Amino acid sequence: MSPLLTRRRVIAGVAGVAGLAGTAGVVAVAANRDTPKMINLTAEAIRRAERARQRPGAATVRATLSPRPVTLDLGGVTVDTWGYTEDAPGPLIRAKAGDRLRVDVVNELPTDTSVHWHGIALRNDMDGVPGVTQDPIGAGERFTYDFIAPHPGTYFYHPHSGVQLDRALHGVLIVDDPNDAGRYDQEWIVVLDDWVDGTGRTPDDVLAALGDGTDGMHGGHDISGMDHGDGMPMDDSMEAMISPLLGGAGDVDYPHYLINGRVPAAPVTLTARPRQRVRIRLVNAASDTAFRVALGGHRLTVTHSDGFPVVPDVTDALVVGMGERVDVEVVVADGVFPLVAVAEGKMGQALAVVRTGGGSAPSAEVRPAELDRRVILTNQLRATEEVWLPQREPDRTHDLVLGGGMMPYRWTINGKTFADAEPFLAGEGERVRLRMTNQTTMFHPMHVHGHTFALRDGGPRKDTVIVTPNQTVTVDLDADNPGQWMTHCHNIYHAEAGMMINLAYQL
Repeated sequence: MSPLLTRRRVIAGVAGVAGLAGTAGVVAVAANRDTPKMINLTAEAIRRAERARQRPGAATVRATLSPRPVTLDLGGVTVDTWGYTEDAPGPLIRAKAGDRLRVDVVNELPTDTSVHWHGIALRNDMDGVPGVTQDPIGAGERFTYDFIAPHPGTYFYHPHSGVQLDRALHGVLIVDDPNDAGRYDQEWIVVLDDWVDGTGRTPDDVLAALGDGTDGMHGGHDISGMDHGDGMPMDDSMEAMISPLLGGAGDVDYPHYLINGRVPAAPVTLTARPRQRVRIRLVNAASDTAFRVALGGHRLTVTHSDGFPVVPDVTDALVVGMGERVDVEVVVADGVFPLVAVAEGKMGQALAVVRTGGGSAPSAEVRPAELDRRVILTNQLRATEEVWLPQREPDRTHDLVLGGGMMPYRWTINGKTFADAEPFLAGEGERVRLRMTNQTTMFHPMHVHGHTFALRDGGPRKDTVIVTPNQTVTVDLDADNPGQWMTHCHNIYHAEAGMMINLAYQL
């Protein structure tokens, strides 16, 4: 097992850009006497927390993932990429709350990989962050993830290694509530994605181009005049990537946007009967794109955000940031209807179809009127009473000032990239407050591993939250899962360029 740092981590990032711990070794830096001791992976506290998650009579769910080079048909667009199967997304893994998962990962890639179980409050040594919670899974090697999934909800899995997420290396993990009989007739899992791999650029090419000041999506277009962080003007080619809801909407203008691995010209279809109630589980597995989602001719009732129930909120459309999951319910009408996911602030969209009767399929460019009616962000939702955090003053507060920009391509927390950042400390049993202030002109979906947090004043329970420009989002979490946990922007390119920090329990 790679040693855990006492003060700093030195990361050798992909394409020369400092970044995610999944791409390099970790070296210890000598600590002085005043340096607090941080918990390590063999600590009894980690084993004790896992034992507390055990449920009598729970099953063991087994699965195998084999990341490997694959050729995918995205619906008339054929790409060579990396995936877990010959389809995208990867295999669905399903368990009940309290079940034990044993997932064997057999690495058939030509490089290291890992699997992070996004949103799950699992044991720290199974979190899937190479260099922090495990050694990377080398080419030709295997690793078994073995953990209890304690909370019901919609989750997903993906590598925490470089920019591998921006390929087909992701899949959905559903944890069912054993006591939930279901209020719906059908369930539909909808995975949103942005796509570049195999179209003349790889994600590593894109990261390298961003790092050296050229736009990897526009044939080497110079972006030296742009900056999302220090107020310098952007050129005309990027001005369109602005959202009235989010601000700067991303760094990459993708050629394709997908629902369940298909381009809009060849959409997937849900077949149902009129007046059936459908639960739609939305998962944004994209790397650089938020999506505005609407179902033509219908309103959507939002019921869960990041796995936790919310007070039902009826809306025409909603924005789902990278790493967020949102469950909605809808009673479907009679006919054929487009489910559209517009790339928020960008040009392009993804499409799927709901068919309950006769009629022509919608065009790939269809734009339902609902997209321009009531639109909500998940921050606006309210938690149901049963998942409120008990009222309590924080034992400690950490400020996360989100900064950085395009030139140089460097994204920071409190002015430092991950390689130089001191960990945030927490003590087991404490209430920890995180104040996230965005001083850039881009939005950042901030994700905390191993925990859920509560937005202040009755907001939703979440593990990923959008922080828009010039906004401060304050969240509270209970430090009830000992370990060392990454906290980072879920724009994968921002994380690779440094916008990440360790939330570490101290002994």
